[in-house]
Amino acid sequence: MITLLVIAKEPRPGRVKTRLTPPFSPEQAAGLAEAALADTLRAVAGAPAARRLLVLDGRPGRWLPPGFDVVPQCAGGLDARLADAFARCSGPALLIGMDTPQVTPDLLTVDFADCDAWFGPAEDGGFWALGLARPEPGLLRGVPMSTPQTGAVQRERLVAAGLRVRDLPRLRDVDTAADARAVAALAPHGAFAARLAGCAADR
Repeated sequence: MITLLVIAKEPRPGRVKTRLTPPFSPEQAAGLAEAALADTLRAVAGAPAARRLLVLDGRPGRWLPPGFDVVPQCAGGLDARLADAFARCSGPALLIGMDTPQVTPDLLTVDFADCDAWFGPAEDGGFWALGLARPEPGLLRGVPMSTPQTGAVQRERLVAAGLRVRDLPRLRDVDTAADARAVAALAPHGAFAARLAGCAADR
C-alpha cells in the first residue's frame, strides 16, 4: 500500500504565509497556516495508506493527529527537500504540501495499477501533489521551484523519463488573501475557513 507524505513548515509567525502579511498580521498568517496544515493532515489521515509521513521544518504541535511519523526536512532548496522526502520511501508514495486545505481523502486515494506517476497541477503553475510508483529522487532534483513553469517542467521530467502519468484535479494554493478567500469558500466547514472567518472578525 501507499505512503502518504506531507511536506510542511511549523506554523510560526514570521516563518509561514508571509505573502498574507498584509492584510493579515504575522500571527494571523501563522494561524491560517496552522489551520491549513490541520485540514491537510486530517484529509491524509482519512485516506488509505500503509504509512503517513510528515516531513517537517520545525517541531510538531497540537495540530498533529495520531498516526503520523515525523522526520525533519533536509537542508537545501525545495527540489532537494522534495527529493529527500521521496528517498525515505521504498514503495509507492504520494506527496502533498500544506497549501491546499480543500484537499479530501478521495483526492488522495490513488491507484498505480495503470500508471507510474500521479501529478496534481496547481492554478499558479506549480503542483500540489506528486505520486510515484517507484520513488526516484532524481526526478525532482534540479526542477526550478516557485515559478509559473514549475509544474510544466516537473510533469515533462516525468514524461521524459518514460513514466505513464495521470493527472489529479487542478487545485488552488493558498498564497495570497484572495487565494485564502477562494479556498475557504471551497471547504467552508474546515478549520481553515473557520480561522479565516475569525481573522475577518478581528479586523
